[in-house]
Amino acid sequence: MKWPERWPGSGTGLWLASPWRRAIVAALAGALPMLAFPAPSWWWFAYVALVPWILLARSAPTGRRAAYDGWLGGLGFMLAVHHWLLPSLNVFTVVIAALLGALWAPWGWLVRRFLGGVPSAGRVGAALLVLPSGWLMVELVRSWQGLGGPWGLLGSSQWQVEPALRLASVGGVWLLSFLVVAVNVAVAVLVAVRESRMPAVAGLVATAAATSATWVWSPRPDVTGQVRIAVVQPGVIGGANSAEARFSREEALTRTLAGQDPDLVVWGESSVGFDLANRPDLANRLAALSRMTGADIMVNVDAHRSDHPGIYKSSVLVGPQGPTGDRYDKMRLVPFGEYIPARSLLGWATSVGKAAGEDRRRGTEQVVMNAGHGLRVGPLICFETAFPDMSRHLAQDGAEVLLAQSSTSTFQHSWAPEQHASLAALRAAETGRPMVHATLTGVSAVYGPGGERIGSWLGTDASTAAVYDVPLARGVTPYVRFGDWPVHAALLILAALCAREGFRAFRPRRTAPEPLVPPARTAHESPARHGR
Repeated sequence: MKWPERWPGSGTGLWLASPWRRAIVAALAGALPMLAFPAPSWWWFAYVALVPWILLARSAPTGRRAAYDGWLGGLGFMLAVHHWLLPSLNVFTVVIAALLGALWAPWGWLVRRFLGGVPSAGRVGAALLVLPSGWLMVELVRSWQGLGGPWGLLGSSQWQVEPALRLASVGGVWLLSFLVVAVNVAVAVLVAVRESRMPAVAGLVATAAATSATWVWSPRPDVTGQVRIAVVQPGVIGGANSAEARFSREEALTRTLAGQDPDLVVWGESSVGFDLANRPDLANRLAALSRMTGADIMVNVDAHRSDHPGIYKSSVLVGPQGPTGDRYDKMRLVPFGEYIPARSLLGWATSVGKAAGEDRRRGTEQVVMNAGHGLRVGPLICFETAFPDMSRHLAQDGAEVLLAQSSTSTFQHSWAPEQHASLAALRAAETGRPMVHATLTGVSAVYGPGGERIGSWLGTDASTAAVYDVPLARGVTPYVRFGDWPVHAALLILAALCAREGFRAFRPRRTAPEPLVPPARTAHESPARHGR
């Protein structure tokens, strides 16, 4: 294999001729978008973070090498945005990142296919559609809960940008990812290919015009009132008797809410470590708290159920008379954290990390609850907040407020709590419904129906109860009405590409007509005649 003497536009010379050096550069380039997510939250960096990765893949000497660049960049990306899993899963984190990183191999090949060499205006224009579509397909596939779920979608890095949140109400986080990748493609062309700068600028202008028009047109939430919702965050509580101690701490914090007139009190994930049917004493204490505060209390039970076999994580509503009967069992479980896929084959993961010793059981359907005072709430548990379709379905079913109960205590000293809390802003903007993100150990946060932050975050060092005045809104956002249409559009773009490539591959090639051969002549310059 002959390697190019220069990397176009970079001046790196022969340094990248080594496959090992190139592999390291690809992994580092893929890791760069990590800085756009919390905790750094350099949201603006997302619009150029993919440029080094794109430049590397387009300079690959072969399509196969570009696919390797895509794979290794994907490995770097997955490892970077999930680096906080290393203490829990150890080397298994790298294995998972390598497997999921392979999803970017076709994307690397597409980068070289459309941007390699000196791309024409047509190729650049196509790249502005095809490459973001290819990226969306990667995000769609890895969003399957069995592969870890949609953690670290590129568009979710824009959680604190008001125009981006408005766009999320139109096309969800998928539309944001598409636009961010499109801008990166245009910037890469501007940097590397002087001859193709005009179509790249035209692409940027067209993207800006389309997003501006969408931003102006997209409807704003129609605020109709507000409710007072309290969040109880007990903080880190360890030890052999941690479940009892945590309950007592949450109980004490909830008592401080008396006289503050909350409409609902929300505790975090695994806030109750016992089935309330088996512990009527705890149920009675919760009912007393409900009477004291004048509000229902949403707790989260992580225990073996008395009426079903196995462990469930469940949102349970408790009123002045005890549990109301409203219950939601978590449907989408965290691979390895709450269950081990194919435990008979992968059960060894428990010996190298903090994988689940016993699988949790899944719920069967989402639930909208009546939380007293006429308030309808839709609960989500832990990383279910990363799934746009779940909050969308709750909004369709009539939820006025989205509630997320989470823990993240295992990842207390990492970027995970901030990143998890930021996801609620996207879900609120997508659905036009406020969202409350309540945790055991932080970060807890509340967002309005447009994704705007309400009040202050409760950080990982806080042990407190806080009351938030949460605005309510009515109406249906385009995303709730039309769903994941950017994903469907991306599928159509890639289908059209495949059809075009297939047509070109199987189209009969035209054969050149045989040249007309003049008749042979005799020595007397007369045409030769047969038979003479």
